Amino acid sequence: MPTVRDLTAMAGEKPITMLTAYDAPTAELVDEAGVDVILVGDSVGNTSLGHESTLPVTVDDIARHVGAVSRATDNALVVADMPFLSVGVDDAESIENAGRMLKEENAEAVKLECGPHTVDLTEKMVQLGIPVMAHLGLTPQHVNHYGGYPRQGTDREAADRILDLAREHEAAGAFSLVLEHIPSNLAAEITAELDIPTIGIGAGPACDGQVLVVDDAIGLSEWSPSFAEQFGSVREEMESAVDDYVSAVESGAFPADEHSHEAEDLDELY
Repeated sequence: MPTVRDLTAMAGEKPITMLTAYDAPTAELVDEAGVDVILVGDSVGNTSLGHESTLPVTVDDIARHVGAVSRATDNALVVADMPFLSVGVDDAESIENAGRMLKEENAEAVKLECGPHTVDLTEKMVQLGIPVMAHLGLTPQHVNHYGGYPRQGTDREAADRILDLAREHEAAGAFSLVLEHIPSNLAAEITAELDIPTIGIGAGPACDGQVLVVDDAIGLSEWSPSFAEQFGSVREEMESAVDDYVSAVESGAFPADEHSHEAEDLDELY
């Protein structure tokens, strides 16, 4: 199982692979495929819980899914994504919420959607033994501020703010940095500036690694963002299987003789 130190050492040496997972069966498949990092993302709100954004996801939600994933994972580094308002309001509460993911649910690290308010918090968490993956660029928990999910860092001033925050979080002890939905040349600039690895999502090929929501990667989502790639068509396979099941039950083809048994001792009863 890679440690956070192992992951940091991969910067510029080996492309890092990261996928989300929210349940034990998915985590087991992702782990067996050799993915380096499994992120238990707050995207569970959109993918699994029926919400339109990540904002309703609670600490209890994330903890439950982190536990399921960690129990099914033998090799990948499991990172817990801290949900909206679980960190950054009060330091003591932030540390308690993040520490719960390691202490009770067996995650190896947490991810924070970052800004100026998380620099000192990152340092405190790291000092206490909570490894932190930082996240800059598009931070979906700010959807109401953005009015959607627009690309970030598209002018020099905004790009410099992201670059400065990247440096500050590295100095605070973050072991890696997710860059979401920013120009590829900005991501390349940040990657060159930092010693810790960058992991991109919609940030181009120059990052040290890539991350996708697993539902997008396997083709389970009905819609995927423009920067995602569907590497399979699980949704089509599921639709076909469910249609076949309904047809088989309705026609009487299922269950067949091989799907049931008779007890000989009951013959005298009928």
